[in-house]
Formats: sequence, C-alpha cells, structure tokens
Amino acid sequence: MADEEQAPSRRARGRPRGWHDKTAQNTIKSLDRAMEVFEHLSTLPGATLSALAKELWQSAATVYRVLVTLEGRGLVEFDQARQTWHVGAQAFVIGARYLQRTSLQERARPVMRQLMEQTGETANLGIARDTHVLFVGQVETPATIRAFFPPGTLSPMHASGIGKALLAQMSDDRLSHLIATAPLDRFTDNTLVEPNTLRADLEATRARGYAIDDEEKTEGMRCIAAPIFDFSGVAVAGLSVSGPVSRVKPSETERLADAVMRAAASLSAAMGYAP
Repeated sequence: MADEEQAPSRRARGRPRGWHDKTAQNTIKSLDRAMEVFEHLSTLPGATLSALAKELWQSAATVYRVLVTLEGRGLVEFDQARQTWHVGAQAFVIGARYLQRTSLQERARPVMRQLMEQTGETANLGIARDTHVLFVGQVETPATIRAFFPPGTLSPMHASGIGKALLAQMSDDRLSHLIATAPLDRFTDNTLVEPNTLRADLEATRARGYAIDDEEKTEGMRCIAAPIFDFSGVAVAGLSVSGPVSRVKPSETERLADAVMRAAASLSAAMGYAP
C-alpha cells in the first residue's frame, strides 16, 4: 500500500512524446502506401488492378496486396463480373461516424467568429424549417449598430439572405411547391413578393454563389449569405453576414461575399462535401 501511495500518478496521453515529429521514423510506409491507393480509388467510379497500378506508379503485386487487405476490412469491394475495384460500404460507415462526432453548430462556431472578425459584421448560421429559416447560431460584431438574430429566431425564406441561398439550391419541383404554398408576405418595399421576380433573383443567386438580402426583411439592414453542403451535396444550412446599409454597402458586396463563400466552403468540407 505504501508503494502505491507514493507512486506518481500518470495522466493518460493521446499522443507519445514527440508526436509532432512527422519524420520517416514515425511513419509506416506500407500504411501510407495503402492509404494512397484507398484515397485514389475513392475518387474513381471503379478501376481495374492494372489501371490503379499504372496511375499510382506502383507494382500490380503491391497494389493487389493493399486491395485484398482493405477488402478484408470492408473498405473496398471487388466486382467479379467487371474485374473492377470500388470503395466499400465500411468506408461510408467510418465517414458517417466522423460526421456524427460534432454538430454543425459546434463546427461552425470558430468559422463564424473568424468571419465576424474578418468582415466586422455579425455572422449567422441558419437551417431550413418548412417555409422559414431557423437561426441556430450567431457571433455578434462589437459594433454599436448591428444585426441581431438570436438562436431560435424564424424568418421567411423569401425575405432572408440564408433563406434565398437555400432556395436557390432546391430542385425545380420543390421550389415550385414552396412558392405556390408559402405566403410571400411583404415586409419592406424591397421584399420580393412576385414569384417570377423571386425566381429571377434565385437564378442570379445560384449563378454567383451567394444571396443578397437588400433591405428585404428589415429596412436599413443588408445581408450576404452562402449555402453549406453536406457530404451528399445537399444544401443543409446557410452562413451569412449582416449589418446596417451604412457599412454593408454595394461597393463592399464583392469583398464580403468572398469571405462568406470561403467560410461556407470550409464548413461544407468539414461536413464531407467534395465538389
């Protein structure tokens, strides 16, 4: 007992000492080679052994051993009829576990803070809820005059930057149904309440990659938003910056839009989206 009481406590470690050392002594060459094969195969609809070996500049025997090993783990599959190799179902299972590790809100928080600091305007995160945008996150600018959409706020999609960014990514059938069933209420003189006018704005939004709410919900406030895509390419959320027209001027649109689109793209990548 005395020895146990005097023994120094050890804290569990996730990495050994010198974990930052990425030199050859701390890497497994065969594993690195296997991951190269796996990652390359993941970009293809399927490939033969000879094609993979040629594209990766590796011997067919080496690539075959890698593929058989990965096949044993379910990470790749072999199509006997076509003699081609494909990514296996277990790869999706592992990827899904990663996506479930943290929520979109948690991933978005540091990105939103950086966006706010870069633009000087409030950063917002929203998702679609029926015919509205539900704001689920916000990082406010310290400026005295600022936009304020606390989490839980609902805003009609047709009069919201994030809402229009999401509408622009919808299929024609879904968009037509929403426009036909949702009330296009007018909030300001700039609100888009005519279906054809709204459709034209959404087409422009889709083409340039970002939406603009030009005092369409609240007079004196402008918003620039971009969609966030998940691993399947579906627009699941939107990111925006919003502020008074005295700061979010038309001359600033390009600069702000670039920052918003970059931030949205980084979150899309974190969600597993690969354009």
